[in-house]
Amino acid sequence: MKKIALIGSTGSIGRQLIEIVKRHSDKFKIVALVANNESEQFEMQKKALAPEISALASKDREKALACAQIPDADIIFNAAGGFAGLAYSLKAVQAGKTLALANKETLVCGGDLIMPLAEKTGAKILPVDSEHSAIWQCLNFDSHAPLKRLIITASGGAFRNLPPEKLESVTPEQALNHPTWKMGKKITVDSATLMNKGYEVIEAHVLYGTDYDRIETVIQPTSIVHSLVELADGAVLAQMSYPTMELPISLALTYPERMQTTLKPMDFKSAFSLEFQPMIRENYPCFDIALKCGEAGGIMPCVLNAADETAVYAFLNKQIAFTDIYRVVAQTVAAFSNEKVTSFEQLEDINDRASDTARKIIKRLQ
Repeated sequence: MKKIALIGSTGSIGRQLIEIVKRHSDKFKIVALVANNESEQFEMQKKALAPEISALASKDREKALACAQIPDADIIFNAAGGFAGLAYSLKAVQAGKTLALANKETLVCGGDLIMPLAEKTGAKILPVDSEHSAIWQCLNFDSHAPLKRLIITASGGAFRNLPPEKLESVTPEQALNHPTWKMGKKITVDSATLMNKGYEVIEAHVLYGTDYDRIETVIQPTSIVHSLVELADGAVLAQMSYPTMELPISLALTYPERMQTTLKPMDFKSAFSLEFQPMIRENYPCFDIALKCGEAGGIMPCVLNAADETAVYAFLNKQIAFTDIYRVVAQTVAAFSNEKVTSFEQLEDINDRASDTARKIIKRLQ
């Protein structure tokens, strides 16, 4: 019986994990449950799962953070959304826990803190993002395995076939109509701007210790190939499945074993496309600025993330245009000078300041 502390239980990933746990109640038990806000859904989850401890981060942050270090948990599953997720990851890694990571901000904003800490405490970090899980699988679950190149795939998002001049007038409803994945609102908009793919390149750089010039991104419209790894001899390994988060979630729970899932088997008797298209960095300004911030390092990815989060929610609330997301991010990034990352408290301050800067820019754009 593997015991799980689930952070972010009411989000898309958290809900899917709970369904897996319910189907395999002989293998898994959720001993801690954390959500950000009170909701009917969270009350139902507590009633159905009967965890040893539960907490609402908005009401009792210290109790919520303590769930990431609960002694009884074998694995801390971090599906929290936003910058707040970094604090849980730091707590889990500090305690030497196995961390199943579905929170992008942990590595994008806090990679300089998390990776040395994990090295010191011996904590394992297991990727849950479909792209990073694919790379992990291709490397035979060894994030330190030698490689020549990483190739991260992108669907292209909701507007992959839309001419750039038409993006100014697209609506939040259109942006949320992803062609291949069903995800939360923030990540779906980030997929439409391809900011999300920029985050994934930064994550790959941190998680696999790979230089940026050895990480490439390509468009794979069907979302069947989740990522590829090129090895020293030129061999390229790929992980494929129909789009689903069940596989990477399950694998993080059962690693190094695999278990039966509800995944639809791939039908190789019917024709389907594995088309690849080049990613032209200049055509995707949010992707481009994400890579520039990643390459700059220091606090710049944290500034990027805070600005993007603020801008995306402004777009979803119809306060700014879709193309203003980039404008807000670019102007916010330009307002900051780079610094070396020294502490979580420093990043908290940077996150708050960058968010405030972005809000002021949004007000001017309005």
